[in-house]
Amino acid sequence: MTTVRFTAENQVLRVVLDGPGAMNSITPDVVAGLNAALDAAERDTSLRAIVVTGVGRAFSVGMDIDFLGACFADPGGTFVPFIRGYHRLLDRLQDFPVPSIAAVNGLARAGGFELLLACDFVVAADEARVGDIHLGFGMVPGAGASMRAHRKLGDQRARALLLTPTWLDGPRMVQWGLAIAHAPLADLAAEVAKITDSLRGRSRPAIATVKALLNAAGDLPLAEGLRLEREMFSRFLDEVPDMAEGYRAFVEKREPQWGNV
Repeated sequence: MTTVRFTAENQVLRVVLDGPGAMNSITPDVVAGLNAALDAAERDTSLRAIVVTGVGRAFSVGMDIDFLGACFADPGGTFVPFIRGYHRLLDRLQDFPVPSIAAVNGLARAGGFELLLACDFVVAADEARVGDIHLGFGMVPGAGASMRAHRKLGDQRARALLLTPTWLDGPRMVQWGLAIAHAPLADLAAEVAKITDSLRGRSRPAIATVKALLNAAGDLPLAEGLRLEREMFSRFLDEVPDMAEGYRAFVEKREPQWGNV
């Protein structure tokens, strides 16, 4: 079985799917563990990033095979409620006020593919293998793959991943726009650190506001999006002192002080 471990250090919450024997497969306990990690991240206002990764040869292969059997034995009572709960978790991760980074160390498919799609950044090991594979089992995605892949990859590449048995390694993930960077597995943590290091010391409310605007951008016509940006800019200026503090810190040639966040 897979357990979820998480620790916070230097403004980064590291979340680890630890079930190498089960290829970090997903169960209700894993969803609960990931929600607990996000609960901890909400309480710790020092955090500026969340990193999600796996142990062993997989990032996550999706649903646990034994639990999947229980789901098919009771579709309405077990399968549908689980998928709804997993959907809520991934929506929460997508909308979380600090960026999330999927450090894809190995195989990611089905629900594991959907997990990385909900993250803001993906950094992949060269050796990683990522695909959807639902259709190969006569199944359809239920936790966001069709919508998020289309938005992140564009129409043709999303169709290739969801309709054909296409697998991507780390370099091809970058080529397709699914990952921001790739590196040999031995250097994956260092590549992820380039992103987390760049986020440390920044205003958390400003990060949250920019992320919310970017999340909204894909669903709004340009005029509506620009109106939303103006509204959020004005609200931020009125309610958060960080813009004025950032200006003063620059003029006074000192590090900004963001208060308790």
